[in-house]
Amino acid sequence: MNLKKININKALAFFLFLHLIVWTLVPSLSNQNLPLDTIEALAWSTNLDWGYGKHPPFSAWAVGFIYDIFKNQDWAYYFLSQIFVITAFYVIFKFSEDFFKKKIFCLISILLLEGIYFYNFTTPEFNVNVCQLPFWALTVYYLWEGIKNNNSIHWLLFGFFAALGVLSKYLFIYLLVSIDIFFIYLLLNKKFDYKCLVSLISFFLVISLHLVWLANNDYTTITYAMHRTGIENSDFIDAHLLNPIVFLGKQIGILSPFFIMFFVMISKLKAKIDYKNKKLVFLLIINIFPIILMFLTSLLFGIKIRTMWMTPFYLFIGVLFIYVFQKEVAIKKIKYFVLTFFIFFILSPITYLYISLNETNKRTDYPGKKISKIVQQKWENNFVNEIGLVAGDEWHGGNLSYHISPRPKWDNILEEKKTISLEKIDGGFVIIGEKTALKKICSGVFFEVENQGICMVGKVK
Repeated sequence: MNLKKININKALAFFLFLHLIVWTLVPSLSNQNLPLDTIEALAWSTNLDWGYGKHPPFSAWAVGFIYDIFKNQDWAYYFLSQIFVITAFYVIFKFSEDFFKKKIFCLISILLLEGIYFYNFTTPEFNVNVCQLPFWALTVYYLWEGIKNNNSIHWLLFGFFAALGVLSKYLFIYLLVSIDIFFIYLLLNKKFDYKCLVSLISFFLVISLHLVWLANNDYTTITYAMHRTGIENSDFIDAHLLNPIVFLGKQIGILSPFFIMFFVMISKLKAKIDYKNKKLVFLLIINIFPIILMFLTSLLFGIKIRTMWMTPFYLFIGVLFIYVFQKEVAIKKIKYFVLTFFIFFILSPITYLYISLNETNKRTDYPGKKISKIVQQKWENNFVNEIGLVAGDEWHGGNLSYHISPRPKWDNILEEKKTISLEKIDGGFVIIGEKTALKKICSGVFFEVENQGICMVGKVK
């Protein structure tokens, strides 16, 4: 392979375009329904706010924006997810240009990420984990630009994207704590510049309204996050010993394809670590410390780390490994790396397609369109006004809200034990839930569909 003849920018553009098309088309063609987390975000987006019961608001903002343009076209949300992924890839490529003299290494740093299933197989489900990806990459990028140039604009952008990351998911704080560790390193080496504190202005300006929302809503998202850890139901051995071991084992398994791709192109596993090298220390801290902090969280507090929480943690691992072992990268072996890359690149969507088409009890097999069509037809047969609100949990109610046109707002009045009447909303309302309980309280038209109860209340014809 003649590397001198390769146009790296064109190769990067081709890869990003191919990734975007493949991972938009495959789920669009094979899935009957959008995934759970995407439907949940769509449900929340019918009532735009600065926070929701489970998560900060940005994922709902993103899908709400896409809905305003494309309505209930499923492919648009798979496309949105891939835009977030390839944006992160591109930012990492631009970041790595400051670390490598050979531009081919910048490209390899990105291609290596196709060996981590967080950046391909799981990405069709747009959720808070995918939502973090571009902001994680942009935060690191502008942090480095700020350190390198000490430019106020770069520091403000660092704070801005860090805030958007927190508004995507609170686990983003693990990156910010690791960044604080790097600032301590700079302080100890007398290289810290207090100009970086400018970033706090943009950071707190962006998240201030979310902090107000948190205080006004009894910190519900934090309560939910703690509940998801399963800490209340664990004994000491499982919580503080078994959970951390399982966590480490899963990370090794997740990174196995990455290491296969990496090892096929190096001549030997030899590296000289210079801890006075600021670039190396920076890469080590932003890559290793968030993982260490997560491990310590599990070890000290007994928290069960869910695999998908680690989605953004490995974005810069390709840059780190190529930077440390760049002298051992054998140019003659790069063709084997490219071959291995294409094997994983092809295998992942094929596996996704196979599972999607052959397993029939997944969330993405839920007949959301069918149920919504039945509901809409029965509504039109019985009532003169439009459906103004859909009630139920985020999955069942969210699917109805997404598929019915024009889209009604969603609210989980059954769980929150609210009362609702026609006078309180613009239009009628539909409640979906457990059929036996719902039938007892329904004051309108009741019927069953796909083992769910439906109650409709509106202005009768």
